[in-house]
Amino acid sequence: MDERESLTERFEQHRGHLRAVAYRMLGSLTEADDALQEAWLRIRDQDAGSVENMQAWLTTVVGRVCLNMLRARRARPEEVSAFHVPDPVVSLDDSVDPEQETLLADSVGLALLVVLDSLSPAERLAFVLHDIFGVPFTEIATILDRSEAAAQQLASRARRRVRGSPEPNKDRARQREVVDAFFAASRDGDFEALLGVLDPEVELRIDGGRLREEASFILRGAEAVAAHTSTYSKLYPFVRPVLVNGVAGAAVAPVGRLFSVMAFTITNGKITQIDALVDPERLAELHLTLPGI
Repeated sequence: MDERESLTERFEQHRGHLRAVAYRMLGSLTEADDALQEAWLRIRDQDAGSVENMQAWLTTVVGRVCLNMLRARRARPEEVSAFHVPDPVVSLDDSVDPEQETLLADSVGLALLVVLDSLSPAERLAFVLHDIFGVPFTEIATILDRSEAAAQQLASRARRRVRGSPEPNKDRARQREVVDAFFAASRDGDFEALLGVLDPEVELRIDGGRLREEASFILRGAEAVAAHTSTYSKLYPFVRPVLVNGVAGAAVAPVGRLFSVMAFTITNGKITQIDALVDPERLAELHLTLPGI
């Protein structure tokens, strides 16, 4: 086996981990795959024979590629939307496959990815690489071309933002009960029941994409969210229970067409955040195979 073949084999061994890093950095499954391809092109001709920790080395390479992609995204304001919902990882209840398990380790819910989207590229890299993947600040400082102290400060700022986000319940059965109660109340047009499952400060984020900008908006507060969701009572027969990033969610598929994927963040038995992707282009890229679709 020559050096190129050896490096290819070792890269493939760590692909799952590297894709998880890129997904947390970018919030996009397609861009995560692009980042891995770019990382491979950068290293394929390098002599990695002396690399002691291959995973750590590859993680920093992927991190640097993702940092550049985030900076390029920020330089194109038209691609940065306040209503953006990161790519969901969707599966049927209790059927998260091993590849998804790797991708979703460390509770990478959509609510967390929304918070990460609000960080600067440097803050996101420092937090993701250090706090989630344990990369030393000395290596992060090299990627950012800053001092180690500056890298620590970036991660600290990001950490404060993340800690301010709702802490989701871990009990998946309880999550499903709350989500089911939400849709039942919506079906019945029961405004009071909707208020009963929504946190007073709940946030609803809907991403309609570039082709449906008018469908993109954010609502805050239980009354506003309840008033909006109660208008979709006719969609109840088409709601399918799924896991969205490992927690209870829903796919809405009327007339055999995927209309929406909804992720719910539930804290202390109340819904604190709803992230709904209704962008037809991105929904098609999910290639979901659900009963009746």
